[in-house]
Amino acid sequence: MRLPPLPTISDVVRLYRLSAAKHLSQNFILDMSLNHKIVSFAGNLKGCHVCEVGPGPGGITRAILETDVKHLHVIEKDLRFFPGLQMLADVSGRLTAYHGDALTFDMNNLFPEECIKSWDDEPPDTHIIGNLPFSISTPLIFKYMEAISNRTGAWRYGRTCMTLTFQKEVAERMVAKPNSDQRSRVSIDIQNYCEVKLKHIIPGKAFVPSPDVDVGVVHFKPRKKPQIDLPYKLITKVNRHLFHYRQKQCKNSLATE
Repeated sequence: MRLPPLPTISDVVRLYRLSAAKHLSQNFILDMSLNHKIVSFAGNLKGCHVCEVGPGPGGITRAILETDVKHLHVIEKDLRFFPGLQMLADVSGRLTAYHGDALTFDMNNLFPEECIKSWDDEPPDTHIIGNLPFSISTPLIFKYMEAISNRTGAWRYGRTCMTLTFQKEVAERMVAKPNSDQRSRVSIDIQNYCEVKLKHIIPGKAFVPSPDVDVGVVHFKPRKKPQIDLPYKLITKVNRHLFHYRQKQCKNSLATE
């Protein structure tokens, strides 16, 4: 579903005098072909309710809208981006922008009640997408894992999938196999609750401004049952101690608390 002719993302950046805020770890993707590619890794979104985290100037936002989603909900902390997002809301009629911090935003009532499906069913027609700032990506994914374990927030609706970006090294740790050198607390915590796939590596030069690292696009599908069926806080506590002292014997690591 094509949007009507609009200013390019570069034009929007110039029109509203937008610049990436270093303290918010912002990096823009101005290439729409790349934005469409990122969105394609989420699968078929036609008729879905999608939440985009940190839309910024709206490149990925446009790509999502052109998949013919039923409605797009975006969470943005930086008010400078709202005029551009409002333009997309006006021309599409299918976008709602919320001012808030993704780390504290309550998703429990984000999607309509009719989206709710049983946890044992296939994932509901809901999805989370985002080009995440590096500064919040790791704490945010741990927040989402806890919500998945408790079936709250976006996971009150069922096994909502996610397609998110992370620093390449973090993305590789997320998908690291057992006995791999990159195996870490992140690997265990996330793979316990989700099937995780590294879909694509984006070179840093594709972003504005260009970070010093490349970026991985990661897809998450919550499991019907976690691999370790114990309380989330207990699992993360044990993992934290194991990997904090990873050069020592496990029995000595666990004895620290």
